[in-house]
Amino acid sequence: MREFKDPRVGFGNALLAAAQKDDRILALSADSSGSSGMTPFRKQFPDRHIEFGIMEQGIVGYASGLATTGWIPFFSAIAPFVTARPFEMFRNDLGYMNQNVKVVGRNAGLTYSDLGATHQSLDDVAILRTIPGVTIVCPGDPVEIERAVQAAVVHQGPMYIRIGAPSIPVLHPADVEFKLGKGIVMMEGSDVTIIATGTALWRAYDAAEILRSKGIKARLISMHTIKPIDRELICAAALETPAIVTVEEHYLVGGLGSAVADILGCMPGPHAPLKMIGVDDQYASNGPYDELLGLYGLLAEQIVSTVEGFIGRKMPRS
Repeated sequence: MREFKDPRVGFGNALLAAAQKDDRILALSADSSGSSGMTPFRKQFPDRHIEFGIMEQGIVGYASGLATTGWIPFFSAIAPFVTARPFEMFRNDLGYMNQNVKVVGRNAGLTYSDLGATHQSLDDVAILRTIPGVTIVCPGDPVEIERAVQAAVVHQGPMYIRIGAPSIPVLHPADVEFKLGKGIVMMEGSDVTIIATGTALWRAYDAAEILRSKGIKARLISMHTIKPIDRELICAAALETPAIVTVEEHYLVGGLGSAVADILGCMPGPHAPLKMIGVDDQYASNGPYDELLGLYGLLAEQIVSTVEGFIGRKMPRS
């Protein structure tokens, strides 16, 4: 039986564990520390926890200043409010100045489902990919979340970590090899490659298992780092399998699919075609999370149907 965990709690626990080993780590938030999973941090390290008001633009600048003095600030709040709202400060104060600040966007993708387009974050990866030097990580299970926090502490430079809100299953063993900029092959296969990231990973995992039960050998890659992305792994999939499908809770423009397309477009000679699954050019609706996933074709059975249609094979269950 799968073990499901709250990604925000997982982030908070990982941050606390890191802070117990490194007294340079600070926790910052914009009137949402508790919802970001940082209550244990606040209780144990009250002098290293700062709860601001709703002033995300100012917090980015404040975090940049703290970084210049040797601190490692982790700033966590609702995803669109730490990316779209303070974009100019993110670009100038963190990116241009190459400051060692870690920004964590919670409730990313469609996971703030009931509050609609103002609180959903489907463009965060797209806009941050335009900032030179920013590392973008979208962990897809509790193990990847923990490893992403650990990697962020060691990594020098600005980073964005994107997590959801609903509980997600543990998919990786505790000792999985996790490196920034390197995807993880979760299943081997020769009929199609599915590349998934972040909150969409576990539905893609389920889809890959269903496809395998139907005789379609799907290679599944967790692409937890979108920038820098694993060019070598993508090129290998494009040459070794006849089709690639990307799955993400993000707009089709500017996210994982676009990053993969950028690489495929520069490859010489024949290679696998690409199909992207995500949200097209529209403001997303609001409502129950699973219903929204179904509306945009992101449930496991829908991913299966899309893959089968794309590769031209629909095989009966064995």
